[in-house]
Amino acid sequence: MKSRKSGFTLLEIIIVIIIVGVLASLALPRFFSTVEFSRSTEALTAMTAIRQSLERCYNTNNASYERCGLFNNLDLENPTTSPNSHFNYIFNGMTNNTYTIEAQRNAREGGTITDWIRLSQDVNGVTRSGTGAFKGIK
Repeated sequence: MKSRKSGFTLLEIIIVIIIVGVLASLALPRFFSTVEFSRSTEALTAMTAIRQSLERCYNTNNASYERCGLFNNLDLENPTTSPNSHFNYIFNGMTNNTYTIEAQRNAREGGTITDWIRLSQDVNGVTRSGTGAFKGIK
């Protein structure tokens, strides 16, 4: 009587490894871009807190944003200094009625400074935009 061995051949195992490798190469870039885009939640939450602090500063400085352009003048700690922060926060265009807050992605964990989120306040209201990994933000 012959004994029958059951199992996989080396060729079958190699084919399965190749198929898994191809599937991973297609799925991983999409996964990483989704993870990067999800980090926008951190920036939008911090920008909302900054915006609220700017409004309080505006009210205490005779209806002007001009003196509110530094974290030293706000009742808020700079979110950039928080542990594990993924963004650097910058103020621009501080006038009586307008301001811009930018959240630039820092270089830790693969981010690039060309990826940013911008929140602008002017007489027409608030607008949000983004570039790079955050270009879909409205």
